[in-house]
Amino acid sequence: MIKQIEKYPVLSLLLFVIIMLGFTIDAIPVSIMEARNFISAREMLTDNNWILTTMNGNARYEKPPLPTWITAGFGYLFGMGSVLALRWPALLFLASIGISIYYLSKALELPKAHSLINGFIALTSFYIIGITIEATWDIYTHGFMLMALVQLFFLFQKGKTPLIRSLLFVIFIAASVLSKGPVSLYVLFLPFVIAYGIAFKFKGNLLHFLKLISLLVFGITLGSWWYLYVRTADPATFMAIAERETSNWHSYNVRPFYYYWSFFVQSGIWTVPALISLFYPYLKTRVNNLKAYRFSLLWTLIAVILLSLIPEKKSRYLMPVLIPLAINIGFYVNYLIREFKNLSTKKETFPVYFQFGLIGLIALLFWCIGFSLGPFLTGVVLLRFILISAVLLVIGFFIFKTLKQKNIKATFYLTLSFMLSIGFLALPFAQLQGQPSYLPLSQLSNDTIPLYSLGGVSPEAIYNYGEKIPSLKTEEGLMVPSEKTFRVLTSSLDPEAFKELNTLFTIEFKDSYDLNFSSNNHRARLVNHMYLLTRK
Repeated sequence: MIKQIEKYPVLSLLLFVIIMLGFTIDAIPVSIMEARNFISAREMLTDNNWILTTMNGNARYEKPPLPTWITAGFGYLFGMGSVLALRWPALLFLASIGISIYYLSKALELPKAHSLINGFIALTSFYIIGITIEATWDIYTHGFMLMALVQLFFLFQKGKTPLIRSLLFVIFIAASVLSKGPVSLYVLFLPFVIAYGIAFKFKGNLLHFLKLISLLVFGITLGSWWYLYVRTADPATFMAIAERETSNWHSYNVRPFYYYWSFFVQSGIWTVPALISLFYPYLKTRVNNLKAYRFSLLWTLIAVILLSLIPEKKSRYLMPVLIPLAINIGFYVNYLIREFKNLSTKKETFPVYFQFGLIGLIALLFWCIGFSLGPFLTGVVLLRFILISAVLLVIGFFIFKTLKQKNIKATFYLTLSFMLSIGFLALPFAQLQGQPSYLPLSQLSNDTIPLYSLGGVSPEAIYNYGEKIPSLKTEEGLMVPSEKTFRVLTSSLDPEAFKELNTLFTIEFKDSYDLNFSSNNHRARLVNHMYLLTRK
């Protein structure tokens, strides 16, 4: 089986993502950033707002439109109500990251099997998976940038600028900028170039580098056309949004310089190998390609340093660091595959037994969560739970068996099987944590009585409703609808606004709509109250 996977590496990486998440990822609730993307995509289709993008009818220029265009395309084909279909583009870009890392690893002259391992490590890193739904623009901008960097690596190595590679480099740079502005240029491109210059030294004459700089400028300019158009078409709104976004860099979510220093934890199941892979004195004599290892290590560390210089910090901003880190981890895993049978010191063997033994133990004991899911385990759900428990029991057993045999390659692929099974079979159980009182806002769209919001309605709620929800609150004050009867939705009561409305309308509370799937992580903004207002 492993030989077949290694024989078709690109297909294996693509199918891994599709099987792991392609049929079950809709079990995870829609996130706030994702909802914003979905709403803008819906309004592209319903209102034809393809360039001057909107969210709930208001200008939405905070993010460029390429990811939303792609989402709208899938929404047009499969319907804007299908969360699974709307998430497929992000999943394909997740797969593209694994495939790009494979090709970059091959360009680094790593063996085919080693390069494939690097790709799989990226695809199973916690925050690379998580970013596909937490912040949908990020997976696109970094996915496109990584494609550009694969081309740039060849342009650096050959000291020439062949037409096809140059054209692809420009297109991918432009697509990255059109996905989230210059973000990926700073956190992925710049550390890549610095690390390459230190590890490999630049090749080529002055003319070659002038060509590369020209290609880069052309790509950035091509990707910036949307900003220039919006700046001209709606300058006042664009500048107001730009000023607000810029001020966030130094006044919003400000964290200390060392906030990102635990970045290796974001790799999830690869946390222990990730930490060990950063110990250059230990690994430098154990890798087969020292230059390539230095390059991935420098790329990782420089990216962390550059991110640390920005006052505004969020854990999701670390996602691009996990890309070179996956290559770095791959060097350590490859070393274990080659040499673990010959290792005898506990200093070297204990982390390995701990790393994979913990995964094996989780697989063996997965059935224990049935005690917390007891009331939900009936009928087909019970059969599914028995199936995933049995599958993970087998995987856990063989993880311990291969560990005992010191067959780390088999253990590694069993770990991939663990992740595949969790995504394909266990992920749907996330829906079982939903509250019995869960009421979707989508049922409100069937009513002909107009619906308005009174501030505080979250993007998740607007997407769930299925249409725009006009706000009664405006910059000029409270807007009073002309209808004799209408509904108002709000997540937080505004006494002053209700007092003003109460002078003209009879206000009747109708129901509450709670979009929280779990009481363990309850968000007040996902609870909305609906009122019926009738003119006196």
